[in-house]
This record gives sequence, structure tokens and C-alpha cells, in this order.
Amino acid sequence: MNPHFPKTKRLILIDGNALLHRAYHAMPNLTNKNGEPVNAVYGFFSMLINVLHEYQPNYLIICFDRSKPTVRQNMFASYHAHRPQMDGDLAYQIKLIDDLLTKFGVQITSVEGYEGDDLIGTYARQAYNEYKDLEIIIVTGDQDMLQLVNDRTKVLMSITGLTKTHLFDEKSVEEKYGIKPSQFVDYKALIGDPSDGYPGIRGIGPKTAKNLLQTFGTFEALYEHLGEIPEKIGEKLALDAEQGALAKKLANIITDAPVHLDLEKCRVERLDKEKLKKGFEEHGFKSLITRLDTKYLPQKEETKKTSTDGQLGLL
Repeated sequence: MNPHFPKTKRLILIDGNALLHRAYHAMPNLTNKNGEPVNAVYGFFSMLINVLHEYQPNYLIICFDRSKPTVRQNMFASYHAHRPQMDGDLAYQIKLIDDLLTKFGVQITSVEGYEGDDLIGTYARQAYNEYKDLEIIIVTGDQDMLQLVNDRTKVLMSITGLTKTHLFDEKSVEEKYGIKPSQFVDYKALIGDPSDGYPGIRGIGPKTAKNLLQTFGTFEALYEHLGEIPEKIGEKLALDAEQGALAKKLANIITDAPVHLDLEKCRVERLDKEKLKKGFEEHGFKSLITRLDTKYLPQKEETKKTSTDGQLGLL
């Protein structure tokens, strides 16, 4: 049996917005018989079917963002401010995806003022603390989620397009970034995050950040040992101390959002494949119907062998 997947129960937490945007931008324009745009719908469910097939979860929750403002936008007005407004075609398809997920019976969670990441972080923490025999896999494209990795929590990260993914555990996070998962918020405090619109310490990049954290452990510890740090780097840290502290707060995934994990409500065996197939028929997704019949299987006691590098393919 693959050592990455012990014989245990498995909960998958999906960042719905990450899958939605990746599907929309990776898929060519598609319309259904009613002329509605459905490229994001098709790509979203293509990836979902493959996640269910490859990782055979017992439980599934999909989390989405809600409208502004979020907790982070209240802390920092420029958070996500540079991101373009959502395309009308994509906004329209959110309703179609929600309708199909409802038909399927998937537990969908969104809370006003919180990002989907925070809901996932909260569910992951509750699952880890309350169910000692449960493995948690987070499906996302957001590096910040790597801070949640631990001995029973892994992150399935989208790398390119819809197909290339990598499963991060504690060891692979350290191998790639040179830091422990728990240091990821400190790492972001130093380098910032242009994709989210906030700076860290100006002039400090990934290599320097990694070396500092390997030596001193945390962002706060750097300021306790400024005299031991090369002068030029120390000056940068002193100049942007407040900015770096804010970046750490923004990067930190909330794990006490107002949601409660109820495993009974998110059992995969309760999902209604026939209703989803009817929804696919309405959109003309013949290939997804075929794949749903041939690939999607309810969770069995034996877990499926899967490598740490996966393919969430469309074929």
C-alpha cells in the first residue's frame, strides 16, 4: 500500500474558487444547447470527478468565498484590490456549478466575510483535533494553504493548467521551500504576496527569507536577534517591521471561522450520481457522464494507490 495513503478514513476539502478560476482560464469557450457559457462548469466537474476517483475520499466539502469585505480587507484595504473584476461569463457559471453541486448533494460552505481558505482551515483543524483516524487532503492552488500541512494533513496543489498537480506532505514542503509548513506565514511575512496585493520586507526574496528562517525560526525571532543579522538585511527588517507584521497577519489562515464539521453530512456515499448525470445531460456533457460511470466509485475500505504527482486530467 502506498505510504502516502494509509488505510484510514479520508476527508477532502476543496477550494472551490481555485478550481473555478483554473477551469475557466484553462478551458476553451464552450456553450450548452441553450447558448449558456459552460467552460468553467465542464472543467470544474472534470477535476472533481478525478479527485474522487484518484483519492477515494470518505467525506467531501467544497468551500467558496463570499462577497466583500472579508476579514483581511478590513485589515488592509489593498488586499485583492488589484485583481480585475470577475468576467460576466464566469460569474454566470457560478450559479450553474452551484446548481449541479446541489443536485449531487455535495456539502457546500461559504460564510459572509470569510474566504474559502479560512473555512477550509477551520474544518481541517477540527478534523485533525476531533478525529484521530482521519486523513485530510486540501485541494487548492494557493500556496498559503501549505501552512496547514502536518502529519495527517496534506495539500494537493495545482501546478499548471488543469492537469498537473503535486501532493505536499511535511517532507515535500521542506524539500521545495527549505522551511517547515508552520513557518510558511513567517516566510510570507518576509517576501509578501503580490498575487494577494500585499508587500513583505522590501528587498528580501525567497532565498534570503529561507536562510533567515532556517537560522532563527520565526519572523518575531529575527527582531530579537537583529544584532546577529548582516547589517544591510537588518536595516531592511527594521525599516519594514510594521509592514512585515501585517503581511504575517494577512497570510495566516483563520482556523476558528464560524463553521462546524459534521462528517455525517458530508459522506461521499450519500452523493447522488444519478441526479448529477441528469444535470450533465441538460448541458450536453456526454463525456463527463461516461467518466462519472467509469471513474467515480464510492469509497471502499481499501484505499487506492496514488503517487505524490497526480493528473487531474480532462481525458
